[in-house]
Amino acid sequence: MAASSPFKGKPFSLPSFNLLKTLKPTSPSSSSSPRAFRFSSADAYASLLRRVAMDGSVQEARRIHLHMKRSSFPYLALGNKLVDAYLKCGAVDDARDVFDEMPKPHVVSWNGMISSYSRLRRSRDAVALYRRMGLEGVAADEFTFSSVFRAFADLGLVKEGRGAHGHMVVLGLEANNAFVGSALVDMYAKFRRLKEARAVYDSISDKDVVLATALIVGYTQNGEDGAAIMLFADIIGGGIKPNEFTFASVLIACGNLRELMKGKSIHGVIVKLGLEFRNSSQTSLLSMYSKCGLVDDSLKVFERIVNPSMVTWTAVIGCLVCNRREEHALSVLRDMIRGSVGLNAFTLSTALRGCSSLALFEQGKQIHAYATKIGLDGNLYVGAALIDTYGKCGRVRMARSVFDDLPSRDLVSVNTMISSYAQNGHSLEALRMFDSMKGLGLEPNDATFIGVLSACSNAGLVEEGRQLFSLLGNSYTFGPSPDHYARMVDLLGRVGRLEEAEALVSEAKTPDKVLWRTLLSACKLHGKVDIAKRAATKVLELDPEDDATYILLSNIYASSGQWNKVLSMKCRMRGMKVKIDPAMTWVEVNREMHTFMAGDKSHPKAAEIYEELDGLIGKTKETGYAPDTRYVLQELDELEKERSLYYHSEKLAIAFALLCSKRKEIECIAIFKNLRVCGDCHSWIKHVTKSVGKEIIARDAKRFHHFKDGICSCGDYW
Repeated sequence: MAASSPFKGKPFSLPSFNLLKTLKPTSPSSSSSPRAFRFSSADAYASLLRRVAMDGSVQEARRIHLHMKRSSFPYLALGNKLVDAYLKCGAVDDARDVFDEMPKPHVVSWNGMISSYSRLRRSRDAVALYRRMGLEGVAADEFTFSSVFRAFADLGLVKEGRGAHGHMVVLGLEANNAFVGSALVDMYAKFRRLKEARAVYDSISDKDVVLATALIVGYTQNGEDGAAIMLFADIIGGGIKPNEFTFASVLIACGNLRELMKGKSIHGVIVKLGLEFRNSSQTSLLSMYSKCGLVDDSLKVFERIVNPSMVTWTAVIGCLVCNRREEHALSVLRDMIRGSVGLNAFTLSTALRGCSSLALFEQGKQIHAYATKIGLDGNLYVGAALIDTYGKCGRVRMARSVFDDLPSRDLVSVNTMISSYAQNGHSLEALRMFDSMKGLGLEPNDATFIGVLSACSNAGLVEEGRQLFSLLGNSYTFGPSPDHYARMVDLLGRVGRLEEAEALVSEAKTPDKVLWRTLLSACKLHGKVDIAKRAATKVLELDPEDDATYILLSNIYASSGQWNKVLSMKCRMRGMKVKIDPAMTWVEVNREMHTFMAGDKSHPKAAEIYEELDGLIGKTKETGYAPDTRYVLQELDELEKERSLYYHSEKLAIAFALLCSKRKEIECIAIFKNLRVCGDCHSWIKHVTKSVGKEIIARDAKRFHHFKDGICSCGDYW
């Protein structure tokens, strides 16, 4: 390190505590040789460096270092202590400068540097220094290996990690103690080599809680939650006292397996040991109750936390989002921001998941603005969540804008963009993005193919879909999965190739009920009763109580006018207490969600809404709208059928949105329906856009429809 580099252009001053007296040279009369002077000064510097290491002041360490150089003191004689002081002050680069100047650093300095690099996730530097250590003939010890194992794990260097394990054995340093063993267990677990991790664990006779926790964490991170719970029971029986991190890990396993009773038992032990108010325990308890469906219990845990950490706040937001309480989750996010709690990328991406599931466009925009304000808009996790939110709100241009602004793209962001294109009917753009993946250095995964096959299905691109499905079967080890088969069956079924779709289902190794139900849904579109019966039989063989199959079969009979079979099916459904989800449409106006069902008059402005709707019906008839009674699945006379079509939930939601837009100019209306939009409403909405001159975005259970000037983006194919 150059003498002037840390302090160029700055006035020199001694450390804040009194160095003048400490460093004053002894007089010739008090010492018979110059050697005594050097020893006295070396002791003083060494003492001072120890104090600096304890205080943690990097500026003081640098001043002492500079003073040593300016006084011509041979500071490299104290190089190991200087390295140690810098490392304990967190100045790893300063430490490295001194380290590189030293002719023969002590092994303690090598270990300190490797350990610091590993702890700071500068794993490449740690591994490089470990390699250099071998080249210079410095013998590694157990402390070296415990640090470098973590670096190998971080970089996924399986071969080198195992080689280092072998080298340790050759040196006679077998992992017979928990200190080195825990690092080895952690490394093998991160390599997904759980048998080797367990073998290391079993070879250690004197096990401790750190070692046991490392293996429990390894099991939970690799989906072996049952093994994690069994190991926890073993360590309790073996007399090892768990710590808060052990409890946190095993509670995650209980949550993943929905083992509520075991989770509650562990909660009791945590209370008994006085660890209930530790942040890690509370966060894991919150997550465990959430995954077991006990949201209110999760909230009770959260309410008892005095100073929740960012991780805990994020966990409760995730809990609410996963349990369909998105609006509450966003309320918690607002409380978190008001409380000046720092947010990270995971917090924002979790909250954005809540926005995307309810298509809360305005709230999504606000989170986007906040992410920009705190500099997280370019984060890949936040970016992918924003793309997903804008895509599911029908704003595909905004989704693409976020994608283009990302400083780099990963597989998740590309897959999310492909999915957004597919949902919004931009199928060719989705295929173009798929083709561009090689140029980005990305390999498609199973989710990529689900996205592009969905894009083909939404546009009826049969040949393109076949090519992709064939590529998936011939070139990739992960496919085709049941989800890929379902997308291909949907593609063939929607274009009317039902016999071909049925043959494809039969080709699948183990066709599940979702695959057969996909074929059944296609039969409903085309009125194929014979294939529908076979598909329904297959579904009910797999799941005799599948409500959706009875509803679909009843609707297929109704579409073909087989009213006796409809009546018989409905009697059977009543006997089985089949639940029928009513068609619902919701619309966001002035940041409030308003939900409508067919013929709904519960809204406070029902009279105004119906008056507005009647006016719209009249206007659309003038532009050519005619009620299509084929979509009425009830045995009514023609006039009653027409009247029932007028008050579908989609029409009520649009009438309400237009009523509100008279007071405030709104160019685009977005509505969302839980089921597939019916053909009559689809036709009517096209006429509405022609009559009122506004764009309407409608998201149904299948996809987005962008209506403008009497035309829909789907080309009447959905």
